[in-house]
Amino acid sequence: MMRLEIAFHTATSALGPGLDALRQAIGNRATGLRPNDLENCDLDTWIGRVPGIEDTILPDALHRLDSRNNRLAWLGLQQDDFIEKLKSVRDKFGADRVGVIIGTSTSSIENTERAYRSLSPDGAFPSDNNEPRVHNMHSTGLFLTEATGLTGPSITISTACSSSAKVFATAHRWISQGLIDAALVGGVDSLCQNTLYGFNSLQLVSEDLCRPFDRRRNGINLGEAAAYSIVTRADDKPGPGIRLLGFGESSDAHHMSHPHPEGKGAILAMNDALKSAGLTPADVDYINLHGTGTQANDGIEAIAVNTVMGRARQSGNAGPVPASSTKGWTGHTLGAAGMLESVVVVESMLTQTIPGTINCEQPDDALTYPIITRNQPGEIRYALSNSFGFGGSNATLAFGMTHD
Repeated sequence: MMRLEIAFHTATSALGPGLDALRQAIGNRATGLRPNDLENCDLDTWIGRVPGIEDTILPDALHRLDSRNNRLAWLGLQQDDFIEKLKSVRDKFGADRVGVIIGTSTSSIENTERAYRSLSPDGAFPSDNNEPRVHNMHSTGLFLTEATGLTGPSITISTACSSSAKVFATAHRWISQGLIDAALVGGVDSLCQNTLYGFNSLQLVSEDLCRPFDRRRNGINLGEAAAYSIVTRADDKPGPGIRLLGFGESSDAHHMSHPHPEGKGAILAMNDALKSAGLTPADVDYINLHGTGTQANDGIEAIAVNTVMGRARQSGNAGPVPASSTKGWTGHTLGAAGMLESVVVVESMLTQTIPGTINCEQPDDALTYPIITRNQPGEIRYALSNSFGFGGSNATLAFGMTHD
């Protein structure tokens, strides 16, 4: 299978803007979650709100596309010199040879909520909030093509919580088929009432800090994030770097919101990721789990991981492959989670630090796979990242680090 190089990456989340904020928070085991203070929302919960979105001002040329999600997308682009690095890739390959592939679950629906609250007597949207390219699931993709000047193919993927993991698979297909030479891949999702009250109606929102894989876990904390990578063909390219080695996608369609009780779709995605990467379970050094903090998700994911990984490394007296969830730092960022957690995996490989699951103080002994709760040093050559969404839409990514 053709490999993709992760040329550049960045992430902005509740931990703060850019990679330094992410590194410090994970190193200090400091959560970015806060008691819910989202405007016009009275739910008793914790959220992963990104500081600074409200004060972010889009350039005049982009102001007609203003929304919370697009402000977040713009804020994320400004970090870690990412937009300058993207320009260098655009100059190298040409604007029409760089694709834009973005994952989201809500896009700019917060604007649509406000528009419906301000309908005119005849039922029309208010004149200052009536931009079709904002009230559109592809809003973020449209915004980013204008913001970056990229003119290659563009798509927005919305498959719930697997959205921005699947962007890597699409980039791989487009590059391998010769449609493009590089891609801006990312995930941008912002908080809004639709998601907060919607997940609350499903009885999935916790009033406390989320506790992935803790026996007291009782729900999720929603968050928001903008995370990006630039990917290019890596075949035969010498030198060190992070590669996307493989991916697995599945759609078990078991239920609109509940994962398959035997984890069949998750198992299929993980096995396919390993197979396409040419890896065995014994090769894997770290697994970033979907790990939302709900009873069903964590229990079923543990079953799936145990089925695929078993005790892969136990014959070497090393114990099971280290696995953890990082949603206790950022909250569940829905359509941005796959990309955000991919960045966490890449950073873990670069720093050779495995993040332990924070807020998991009493690991659930009933789970069939052990979860690490403390940060630990360790060589990470190969890692998996799981993203499992509503409707049984699942994705697993396999990353590798080269040193030669």
